[in-house]
Amino acid sequence: MFYSLIIPVYNRPDEVDELLESLSKSDYKEDFEIVIVEDGSSVKCEDVVHKYDSKLSISYYYKENSGPGDSRNYGMKKAKGDYFIIFDSDCIIPAEYLTEVDKALKEYYVDCYGGPDRALDSFSDIQKAINFAMTSFLTTGGIRGGSEKIDKFQPRSFNMGLSRKAFEASKGFGNIHPGEDPDLSIRLWNLGFETKLFPNAYVYHKRRIDWDKFSVQVNKFGKARPILNSWYPKYNKLTFFFPSVFIAGFVVAVLLLIFNSDLLLQLYFVYFLVLFLVSSYQNKSLKIGYLSVVAVWKQFYGYGIGFMESYLKVIILKQKPQIAFPELFFKI
Repeated sequence: MFYSLIIPVYNRPDEVDELLESLSKSDYKEDFEIVIVEDGSSVKCEDVVHKYDSKLSISYYYKENSGPGDSRNYGMKKAKGDYFIIFDSDCIIPAEYLTEVDKALKEYYVDCYGGPDRALDSFSDIQKAINFAMTSFLTTGGIRGGSEKIDKFQPRSFNMGLSRKAFEASKGFGNIHPGEDPDLSIRLWNLGFETKLFPNAYVYHKRRIDWDKFSVQVNKFGKARPILNSWYPKYNKLTFFFPSVFIAGFVVAVLLLIFNSDLLLQLYFVYFLVLFLVSSYQNKSLKIGYLSVVAVWKQFYGYGIGFMESYLKVIILKQKPQIAFPELFFKI
């Protein structure tokens, strides 16, 4: 198996430096290539890439901005491998990653896999809190964190493998963003391909993000889901509604105080207390425990509001997604 690592990047030369440095320490014994696709950046990473010419087999391409999905497709068309591994530029790759992937594919071959993400000790407190919100079994991040046993796993494109055969059959990623990765997974299922979680193929996902950007990001995740549900109703799940129900329930809990009923609000308090205690224990920090509660609230609120807005416009009012939410679609 010859692996091609596909990495789109947009104005992040510092991230690419860390990512390539981690890949230069890989313990994988066979040859592999790296394909960097500069997606119309004004701050290019070309000089950073050339730093690693003697350590890694790297190809660098610059193209006009068309979004991460199209950039991944561009990279896969240029790549030489028969299996593509896709990373986001803000990932740091453990030395054993490729060895674990190769082992997993030999034990149980699939044409598309996904792996979980973790946090390094060097990450900031906010990055660790956001990582907890995105990966914990106590939140909707359970699947991303690899804690759930499910039949159909939807890989996420920050850490994803795709065979050349599956890419050619599916034509790769669409132009919706975010949401391009579950869209691809569902289309692969419909074409007869299998997806699987490789729990040992984890990456360190160093999200360069603040609270405002995180809120915008999860809000877009919420908007994308009803669009995907409208395209693929067969794969709609009740769990997709959970953040919206959570937010609506909190509003009800506050309103019930008018009638001197605080039971529901107490249940919310218990939930957030459990979040605080679990995160504090896992991260060995009360501060990160508190920040994790903030992160989970922002995750549920941003996603829930985005989901409700999109559900109203796309599912109930039957608006065309590209018109209702043009910010979610790149022009290719």
